[in-house]
Amino acid sequence: MTKKNDILQAATHLLAVKGYKDASVAELARITAVAQGTIFYHYKNKEELFLAILIAFQEDIVAEFTRYRNEHHFASGLQMVEDVIAFYLHMVAQMEDRFMLLHRHDAYELARVNPTCHDCLESIYDCLIDIFEQAIVTGQSDGSIRKVPARRMAMIIFTMVDGLVRFHNYKLYDAGVLYEDVVLSCRTILQNNLPSDQELKDDNKGVAVS
Repeated sequence: MTKKNDILQAATHLLAVKGYKDASVAELARITAVAQGTIFYHYKNKEELFLAILIAFQEDIVAEFTRYRNEHHFASGLQMVEDVIAFYLHMVAQMEDRFMLLHRHDAYELARVNPTCHDCLESIYDCLIDIFEQAIVTGQSDGSIRKVPARRMAMIIFTMVDGLVRFHNYKLYDAGVLYEDVVLSCRTILQNNLPSDQELKDDNKGVAVS
């Protein structure tokens, strides 16, 4: 591992634990046992370092899911969704610091004033939601998943799963207890024996709201 990668890895942990505002380059230099000048040689300021972490995070997510998809066979799109949930939680365990950093509020405070940061965060979430959307589209093609707007449903499922991640990261609740319930809930709202959104809308036409 190069010195630049050492700095990036240590910075990821420091920013995840302390947040963007409270983490300092001086502390990073102490942790990595390098001069601050060496850090500034690779990254001109803390903001550029933070953005480098986000960009690397997105690249690793894409690489990991591409590898996973190429190495696994899915019996159906619905099974793919369920497997993707498990794989997503596996990625969280492997990239715990980066997911913790992603969930910190100060990252979004920076995104309000820094368009590059905003675009990086948006790209990461788009990438994560894309993973679920691809599985849903596959299921709609093979008939295992009902006809619903794939992107919207992917966002709903991602929100449920990401809620478990937040429980895990902040040690608020044993997220593992809810895993089977989340999978069952996803299966229930996706499986093809339920009416489509359009059928539900048609059924509700003319129903008076009291």
